[in-house]
Amino acid sequence: MRTYTLGEFARLTGKATSTLQRWDRTGVLAAHRTVTNRRYYTHDQYLSVMGLPPEPETTRGKRTVIYTRVSSRGRRGDLDNQERFLRQWANARGLIVDEVWSDIGSGMNFKRKNFNRIMYSDDLEHVIIAHKDRLTRFGYDWFEHYLNRRGVTVTVVNNEQLSPQEELVQDLVSIIHVFSGRIHGLRRYAKDVREDESLPYGTRPDPSAG
Repeated sequence: MRTYTLGEFARLTGKATSTLQRWDRTGVLAAHRTVTNRRYYTHDQYLSVMGLPPEPETTRGKRTVIYTRVSSRGRRGDLDNQERFLRQWANARGLIVDEVWSDIGSGMNFKRKNFNRIMYSDDLEHVIIAHKDRLTRFGYDWFEHYLNRRGVTVTVVNNEQLSPQEELVQDLVSIIHVFSGRIHGLRRYAKDVREDESLPYGTRPDPSAG
């Protein structure tokens, strides 16, 4: 569903932002909140404020969403930067953004909530991201092809400033840690096998072979 920032909603409804903030505090019109605690409003709320009937489900169509991601909670402020930049980019091209979906987690983590919403939503048409690695650190082409086959267009704006290099370093360190752990495990397993006297002679690894 289409969503609006506090400022956009104020302009559309003709209400002052202070009025909307008061309505939110008093429960007259409760705003939704982004992961960074920013207010936003849905199109249904706009229709309600304007005294218009809700749109039938069949007329709502498929959604265009902005997807933002940072690797850790310490970088939450960058979610706002990504959203602000991508909204400006979309507005300049006359694109209507229905929702903003955000995740906090590594680009190598495929269990991210909104990453999986993108992969499996049936009513999604267009995803806008600042850089390829905001969607996934590795294998971007495969995921893009998969989404294209599902009828979803992915637009990468390629803003390098919104692709922190320290995240890449963190992800590479994670990969090295995982593989070093596996190598250590294999060496320990080989040592245990060599010292297992219950195994028939000739089946144990040769220590001189490394």
